Amino acid sequence: MTSHDPARPVGATISHVVVPGTFDPVTLGHIDVIRRARRLFPRVTVAVAASVNKNGRGTTFTLDERVQMIREAIALEGLPPDVEVAPFTGLLVNFCKEIGAGGVVKGLRAMTDFEYELQQADLNSHMAPDLESVFVMSSPQYGYVSSSIVREIAAMGSDVRILVPANVAERLSERYA
Repeated sequence: MTSHDPARPVGATISHVVVPGTFDPVTLGHIDVIRRARRLFPRVTVAVAASVNKNGRGTTFTLDERVQMIREAIALEGLPPDVEVAPFTGLLVNFCKEIGAGGVVKGLRAMTDFEYELQQADLNSHMAPDLESVFVMSSPQYGYVSSSIVREIAAMGSDVRILVPANVAERLSERYA
């Protein structure tokens, strides 16, 4: 008896992964995960979820704004220009299949992240058995950073430049002026 999944050839490698998220807004923690994914895999697509009903209220920035901010941040933060950014709606597994990605990379900050992401990975595995989930631990300097904390701090008029790329800090300053 073997535990090998016949859908996955032995020795098969993954050359294209997706780093998904709402990125409302993108933080330096997100950029760190994207950078690390690119070190591990030759092709990375940052998948920006529409998330029209996130937290029952929608997102702070539109999908187009979030895609543009990530593209600008990738350039500002010195990531390779071959990191792609694409919006998506619907199921992540369907998006991965459409673009030919063999894996999903997610950053984990704490045990609560792990519990949520493990549930998502298990569900994705049932829907797309050939799609791998890869988790990277948050770098210590970003373990406390989240988009919701960034939005809250910015809404109170405080400086968020140590938490987000410069272009995002500027957009947040404009949004909450």
